[in-house]
Amino acid sequence: MEVNAVKEPGLLDAEEDQILSPEDESSCQKYLIFVIDNLRLGVDVKYVVEILNNHSATYLPMMPDYIRGIFNMRGQIIPVLDIRLRLGKAANEADALLVVLNFDNTQIGILVDAVDQMIEIPSEDILPVPSQSSQQLVSGMCTIPDGSGTMLVLDCERLLSHEY
Repeated sequence: MEVNAVKEPGLLDAEEDQILSPEDESSCQKYLIFVIDNLRLGVDVKYVVEILNNHSATYLPMMPDYIRGIFNMRGQIIPVLDIRLRLGKAANEADALLVVLNFDNTQIGILVDAVDQMIEIPSEDILPVPSQSSQQLVSGMCTIPDGSGTMLVLDCERLLSHEY
């Protein structure tokens, strides 16, 4: 996982050739980018609790198919969601990583194919998703600064909703 260094206020940014002020830095958000079926999704790092590669979920009967079960993390029971199924893709039975998120005091684990990188994105670079898009679980999108593609911003509130 590649992690970009946090820029100190007042340091010269070689790429933009300008002085960054504390105000400029505060308008940036950090995102953890993960991959699902060659699709890059990002989630604000303030929601990320932990990333696990060795996990097993206990199956729960009579739950939606995208809820793969529950996981015991140090005595706390966490539901495990298969993001592939939530996005209408086929389930991946290969080893997946578990990204544990905490949103509105609710912890959930989401299965992802891989964790790509952590980046800082200026808030104004996050664009709205086109209105005709069927991406109900996405709240925005942006170009990844290193030019490696596009990131869709995962909407944690909608992820927990049963409406989509």
